[in-house]
Amino acid sequence: MRAFVIPHDGANIVELAEVPKPQIDDDEVLVRVRAVGVGIHDSYFFPPDVRYPFPIGIEAAGIVEEIGGRVTGYHPGDRIAYVSSMQPKGGTWAEFVAVSTDSLIIPIPAGMDFATAAAVPVAGNTVLRAFHALTAVPSGGSLFIAGGSGALGTFGIQLARQRHWRVGASASEVNHDYLRSLGAEMVVDYHDPDWTSQVRDWMPGGVDAAMAVQPGTAAETARVVKDCGQLIPISGDSAATERGVRLETMPYQVDVSDGTMQLMSDIEAGNVHVEIERVYPFEDALTALAKVQTRRARGKSVLRIA
Repeated sequence: MRAFVIPHDGANIVELAEVPKPQIDDDEVLVRVRAVGVGIHDSYFFPPDVRYPFPIGIEAAGIVEEIGGRVTGYHPGDRIAYVSSMQPKGGTWAEFVAVSTDSLIIPIPAGMDFATAAAVPVAGNTVLRAFHALTAVPSGGSLFIAGGSGALGTFGIQLARQRHWRVGASASEVNHDYLRSLGAEMVVDYHDPDWTSQVRDWMPGGVDAAMAVQPGTAAETARVVKDCGQLIPISGDSAATERGVRLETMPYQVDVSDGTMQLMSDIEAGNVHVEIERVYPFEDALTALAKVQTRRARGKSVLRIA
């Protein structure tokens, strides 16, 4: 099969290669991949027992081709979206993937295409887990999202509005109307050195909580949070906080599968928008990865495998 791989230990390149189709264990399903969600960290996550050449990638959507002997609940022909990371048999940038049933696997609604489905699992479950940690935001409370135009921010704004939260967000000026269309009440340009004061003018005393999506933004974002409010840095930043602001860690062990399935249903019903900046042919995967790694994308980039 074709796969984009790290060719050998110590290699700092990703290349297209022919590799064997994975053989599944009793607790795995074999998936024929139809679309891949492209993420910044796709070429960085490896299991401790990695074997080269190693296919990269974390999320995708496709069709179940085969099931292991102990697998229940899945059948050949099922359309699924999934997160499959740190697996020794490789990631999702491949024509076939062995997916453990311990992974986050979400049925694709009948009216949803594979490209849309592949854009949901990582960003959707990350935002849902972050919101699980944000206990300080009541109905009618306020949330600020530092980095609102990417896949995480796109879902974050809309899911916060579903919770009846007031939402502010930052992005470059070209994306301000886009964020307002998603439901952001207040938008600032992160290039403006005075953006934190603008947020404080909008929400005197500070917001109840904030999400810092981009690396290196947690410390500055903490300035717009009220005393004893919450800040969750999605990128894992560490930052000294003052005024009792609580720096939360991502609760990665929280099960958000039900919430992710509801999100898929809301997308199919048109209640939540998925922004796909571009769908690339599989052969152009490295161009897509380079674009995403600039951190200047709007929404999600996706690969399509014919």
